[in-house]
Amino acid sequence: MQRRALLRAAALAGASLPFPAALLSVNANAADPKRLGDAERFDYATLKGKARELSAQPYQSHEGELPKAVSALDWDQYQSIGFDADHALWGDDKLRFKAQFFHLGLFFKRPVTLHEVVDGQARALAYDPALFDYGDSGLIGRRLPRDLGFAGFRLNIDTDPTRDVAAFLGASYFRAVGGDWQYGLSARGLAIDTALPRPEEFPDFVAYWLEKPDPQSDSLVVYGLLDSPSTTGAYRFVLTPGQNFVMDIDAALYPRKPIERLGIAPLTSMYQTGENDRRMANDWRPEIHDSDGLALHSGSGEWVWRPLSNPRQLRFNIFQDDNPRGFGLLQRDRDFNHYQDDGVFYERRPSLWVQPKAGWGKGAVQLVEIPTVDETFDNIVAFWNPEQPVTPGEEHLFGYRLHWGATPPEVPPLATCVATRTGIGGVVGKTRQYFSWRFAVDFAGGNLSLINPEHTDIEARVTTSRGRVETVSARPLHAIDGYRVMFDLVPPDGSEDPIDLRLQLSANGQTLTETWLYQYNPPPAGERAAS
Repeated sequence: MQRRALLRAAALAGASLPFPAALLSVNANAADPKRLGDAERFDYATLKGKARELSAQPYQSHEGELPKAVSALDWDQYQSIGFDADHALWGDDKLRFKAQFFHLGLFFKRPVTLHEVVDGQARALAYDPALFDYGDSGLIGRRLPRDLGFAGFRLNIDTDPTRDVAAFLGASYFRAVGGDWQYGLSARGLAIDTALPRPEEFPDFVAYWLEKPDPQSDSLVVYGLLDSPSTTGAYRFVLTPGQNFVMDIDAALYPRKPIERLGIAPLTSMYQTGENDRRMANDWRPEIHDSDGLALHSGSGEWVWRPLSNPRQLRFNIFQDDNPRGFGLLQRDRDFNHYQDDGVFYERRPSLWVQPKAGWGKGAVQLVEIPTVDETFDNIVAFWNPEQPVTPGEEHLFGYRLHWGATPPEVPPLATCVATRTGIGGVVGKTRQYFSWRFAVDFAGGNLSLINPEHTDIEARVTTSRGRVETVSARPLHAIDGYRVMFDLVPPDGSEDPIDLRLQLSANGQTLTETWLYQYNPPPAGERAAS
């Protein structure tokens, strides 16, 4: 699989269709972006028709069509290009929302067509040099094509016109902020053939339609047309900012050909180093990650927590389920002292929860963890893979909500894992006779604070797929009003195959905690010193 070298404030762009040939027409408001051509009737049914029609045509890539002067921009040149906020879409309309546009260049080399929808009528928004300040980029706006297009758009709300609440930058990725006003992990429309022994396919949003909202509306409707060699798709987003930013999404897919591994609601994040994995702990900061775990709420009602890691080799995990209730990549650790980064504020990074709107049937949440050497690589991917393959020539519907914010809309009623720490095993003060790896797992919440350990026996149920578990203990941890479980894992001699661990706390036959899952890769034999 090809890793995505994403900068923290951006995402890779994707293929798109060029602007249609049309004459420019100036809107009555001179500050507004210009429109292209005549208005056309538009709604979600119209978009689905466009996607279905496009799927019957051979895929056309428009890669390499960008003018050389734009495609050659370096980091500093691209960063000097700014959008003129006086030209924001709906900037003078006294609405809750306004939209600003991203210029093409750097990683964003494939144009996206943008449209405005007013009263069911859509018109394309024209690229215009007057929309941008080109700074030190070296670009001369009047020399650029009139149909250049955009790299994407961002949204501002009336309560804060300077900081954006969502960004669709590049043709594939999008992100949003919750009440902490901090970007972090990303989402995308679809994943195809992720973690297979061939290059991954990145379906792209080739066009967006922004529907002008009612002045009293707290939500904005955006439509997207998806295109790739394997499929097309029609997407409808209802965007509602808040302490948790909610994206209500309906997707209709029209495959061109069979797809081996389809990823619905794919999430993309970064994990370099943390309390449980210090393999790449060569930085002055104690922890570096956008997310620290994968959370699952299964169709049967079980709550699962799977800490993330930065493995030596690519890891691919499958969590089978039937009609999942939700899953997400979360940033549970929100303590600044654990990161010490006053520039990018990892403790403020949003969690992202996927909530299916209807039964998804049988399938699996799939997790990909890719080795990374630093924080500029997004190395974590999670998505839903339906068991039933999608069929070319048919329509396939999926509906779900994305919740961006510090706390997901659903939380386990049981105690949750608040920290996972690992290190060399054995007994302090005694000579170690063999290699083992220590796990210290902290749980808090639920009913743990109500338990009197002098009258209630707490059982730590630890199971392993290979090797043996020893020195298991569970004791109160008053600092968090919870419990700490400690145990050592002794891996089989010589084998580096992954080992799957499972842990729960119980008392009197009652489960007290969510299920903690972990995958441990033993180090090479040469790194298994007993001391």
